[in-house]
Amino acid sequence: MTTYKLMAIDIDDTLINDDKEVTPGVQQALEQAVAHGVVVTLATGRAYASAQAIARQTGLNVPIITYQGALIKNLLDEKVLYERFVPVDAAVKLFEYCVEHNLHLQTYIDDKLYAREENQKLIDYCALNRTPYYIEPDFMTMVRKPTPKMLIIDDPDYLDELIPIFRELLGDEVHITKSKPHFLEFMHKEGTKGHALTFLAEHFGCDLKETIAVGDSWNDHEMLEAAGLGVAMGNSIEPLKAIADYVTLGNNEDGVKHVIDKFVLNQG
Repeated sequence: MTTYKLMAIDIDDTLINDDKEVTPGVQQALEQAVAHGVVVTLATGRAYASAQAIARQTGLNVPIITYQGALIKNLLDEKVLYERFVPVDAAVKLFEYCVEHNLHLQTYIDDKLYAREENQKLIDYCALNRTPYYIEPDFMTMVRKPTPKMLIIDDPDYLDELIPIFRELLGDEVHITKSKPHFLEFMHKEGTKGHALTFLAEHFGCDLKETIAVGDSWNDHEMLEAAGLGVAMGNSIEPLKAIADYVTLGNNEDGVKHVIDKFVLNQG
């Protein structure tokens, strides 16, 4: 039986249920895992500001993985442990393409979300993630600043058609992933949850075999592949279930608690 020392959990549709809540059962399981000596962290595409609110609410006090893995920051002293920015030339190319093809692009600078115009996509996104936003019409100045992540919001099928175009346009320095069907995200090639999990395992002096990763979307696949135990939620997309070592219950059935009970506390 492996003793797990580090556990990375995605937030949306994984840690939290559809009402955007950490249930009492999941909360208790997190506390039990920590009491058991496991480092429990979050690994999310969200910005640090929005992820840290959830982390603090659950009582965690460790480094957390944000922006898909492009930023790892300590909750206690806000020290940055790992940071990767989108290469500026790629950011400029991406922005120019979006202007030409009338795509909604947003960027994150110093943990603030910027867009060049207010539209329904932006309003809905910010309502969903409870994030404030800032409008900057001279967007090229923002695009040239260091950013951990840029994001396009559009129709899922259209985004799927764009992925090969962007891979060609931006080259292999950029990591492209979908966090949700209508969110296409761009990070530095080392800005993945897999790279971040590998970094944290080393940081805490544990082997990757001693890590657990839990997620539901395709942007979780690198960390599920890197972890000793890769767990897909019951509500995961099918391709993630296919590569997972274990499929747990859904996010509305305390799937994270089930993982902790089974693999950390060994209660079944």
